[in-house]
Amino acid sequence: MKTIYIKDVPELEGQEVMLYGWVHIKRDHKKVVFIDLRDRSGIVQVVGDEKMAILNSEDVVAIKGIVKKRSENFINPKIKTGTVEIAATDFEVLTKAKTLPFDFGKDKLDLTLPVLLDNRGLTLRHPSISPIFKVQEVVIDSFRNALKNKDFIEFQAPVIISQAAEGGAEVFEIKYFDHKAYLAQSPQFYKQIMVAVFERVFTVNKTLRAEPSVTTRHLTEATTLDAEFGFIDSWLEVMNMAEYTIRFMLEEVYKNCADIVADYGVERIILPEKIPYLKLREAQEIIFKRTGRDNRHEPDLDPEDEREICEWAKEEKASDLVFITHYPVEKRPFYTYEDPDDLGYTLSFDLLGKGIEWMTGGQRMHQYDLLIDNAKKRGINLDNSELYLQAFRYGMPPEGGFSFGSERIVMKILNLANIREASLFPRDMERVDIHLGNANHEQKDKKS
Repeated sequence: MKTIYIKDVPELEGQEVMLYGWVHIKRDHKKVVFIDLRDRSGIVQVVGDEKMAILNSEDVVAIKGIVKKRSENFINPKIKTGTVEIAATDFEVLTKAKTLPFDFGKDKLDLTLPVLLDNRGLTLRHPSISPIFKVQEVVIDSFRNALKNKDFIEFQAPVIISQAAEGGAEVFEIKYFDHKAYLAQSPQFYKQIMVAVFERVFTVNKTLRAEPSVTTRHLTEATTLDAEFGFIDSWLEVMNMAEYTIRFMLEEVYKNCADIVADYGVERIILPEKIPYLKLREAQEIIFKRTGRDNRHEPDLDPEDEREICEWAKEEKASDLVFITHYPVEKRPFYTYEDPDDLGYTLSFDLLGKGIEWMTGGQRMHQYDLLIDNAKKRGINLDNSELYLQAFRYGMPPEGGFSFGSERIVMKILNLANIREASLFPRDMERVDIHLGNANHEQKDKKS
């Protein structure tokens, strides 16, 4: 069984070790062969004789050798093990690999997005790709830890549901035995039900949206980070909890993934003491004054508007993040609370970061009669949502919540060009692992 990882070898100078991993690069100098050996923890240089010339990239090997200190002239500062190398005394090929379809030895994989995704099982191995998902792990774990620190309880929401939480046509209908059901576009109904059980809850869920869009920012299947809590006095408490959570998450990423962020050469997300917030109408007025583009009567910000207001926040408030609040009633789901002091607008908010939405949230309706009346006004039939309605019929406290998109956060932390790069196995309307159809997806994968 494997007991030593490559990251450990600098502490084992002078000792004999047995290492297991993949041949990342081979450099054959006839009598001397150099191997860059890779495992989950890093890369180390191995020096062997001509027998090792049989090895090729991605061969799975076991190598026995002595950990030796490199001379000053040959230290490799690009890798954590760059002060040492392994003088091989023996090796065994555990599995031979086929010839790779592209050069795997570069520091960065220079591939188009379709090629990157068509070869996902291979490209995920590359040291410039796998760290993306170490960052994602920290994003998800820190979301959990942030809320556990505030006494939230985790639950698991179902993926097969009887009725879409947000209405509309952006849901996948499935045949459920002899019945019709849907894939969840949100765990919203279940979050609210669970507030009446545990008061403070969160869930990490796969959510699926049948949006007919192929852009750099949309996924059909996303990993969302959802929280909901009760006994609030104001919608501002919900926004403040969301701000606390994203601050915690970013701090954990920069503490635990500092080396990855440095390798990607990206600037840290700029956060002021307090994230600024604007009503949607205020943001649209600012955009109009800055650009002359008049979207002041639109119910939402388009992608260009989101980028512009984020630029404003960075320039004027020294913040890469900004909350936009008070979206029109017709733009938000039926359960969103209307502001009694600003009729026609909701006690809701989005968090924008570096030009894109990271999170949406707000205060929800908790009164049964109001909820039913509002659903009827919006033409939403709740006949298949009796479990949801029970929670309100028998007493729901004032409550609210929010939902982060984990892939979008990772995308912006590492400044990735396309959200699919931040998804292990991305799904969109043209891909379920393999590319669907014969269309030229490089052209269709347009920016929004």
